[in-house]
Amino acid sequence: MERRTIGAAALEVGAIGLGCMPMSWAYTGSRQRGEESVRTVHAALDRGSTLLDTADMYGPFTNELLLGRVLKERRADAFVSTKCGLLVGEQHVVANGRPGYVKRACDASLRRLQTDTIDLYQLHRADPEVPVEETWGAMAELVGAGKVRALGLCAVGARATRRGGAGLHAGTLRQLERVQQVFPVSAVEAELSVWSPEALGELLPWCESRGVGFLAAMPLGNGFLTGTLTPGQGFEPDDLRARHPRFTAEMMAANQSIVAGLRRIAARHGDEVTPAQVALAWVLGRGRHVVPVPGAKRERWAVENAGAAELRLTERDLAEIASLPRARGSWD
Repeated sequence: MERRTIGAAALEVGAIGLGCMPMSWAYTGSRQRGEESVRTVHAALDRGSTLLDTADMYGPFTNELLLGRVLKERRADAFVSTKCGLLVGEQHVVANGRPGYVKRACDASLRRLQTDTIDLYQLHRADPEVPVEETWGAMAELVGAGKVRALGLCAVGARATRRGGAGLHAGTLRQLERVQQVFPVSAVEAELSVWSPEALGELLPWCESRGVGFLAAMPLGNGFLTGTLTPGQGFEPDDLRARHPRFTAEMMAANQSIVAGLRRIAARHGDEVTPAQVALAWVLGRGRHVVPVPGAKRERWAVENAGAAELRLTERDLAEIASLPRARGSWD
């Protein structure tokens, strides 16, 4: 697989990563047998998807423990990205950016992952009660201590502040400018896909102009862009899509034209090409500093996703994607 270099720290990873969250968090059937998840991680590494993206809150903790089983055998093959700063309570998730907590969280992640060093340590969310510079400073000390190679900031949970998505990443950009004064940001992780392209407006150019890598989260639209979901299908209460406005029966039906467009493009490239691979190839084409991180909990999906690195979209393909209708359903 093609390799990409991201960030001032010159981090080298496979062009397509593996989002590990679905193996133990947020989706129906996530709490599956560990052996299937382990096979999925091995399959991704075998095909060059070296970036393994996780967080201590996934499970919580079980996702890192699962990866630790693989890393114990294949640490040299993997690039490990994990996150800190969110605590899972009984009914809600809260931020904790206190320096002491961040340092304890890092040590705990290292133990669960069975490694001496985390390649990319990300702040999952800034704590509104703690100046972000203080949190980032503690994370920078972890780099100095050799426990972490580089730092990143996660903006996956950002939502539009005005209709149409204007101002979606304004808070993130302010945080980035502030923490850059403390220690270099090597990567930003945020949503980017055919049906959620808002990062193209300000966040992606900000990263490109500063040599910061961009990890594209949810590049398959929480599974919708794979074409395997049907309008009206139910989601279990613990599935994040049960509360997502784009996954009501009405909105899923309204957005089928987007999947239909991806299918048409895939068909032009051969019977084996899938809509998911077209969607991932589009994300890959947004810049050499962009690495899509599709989530997968089954081996065949990880293999299919990795195959998108070989797909080259034509100008006709890109024009057709640009002409697809805007996705309906928002958090407004």
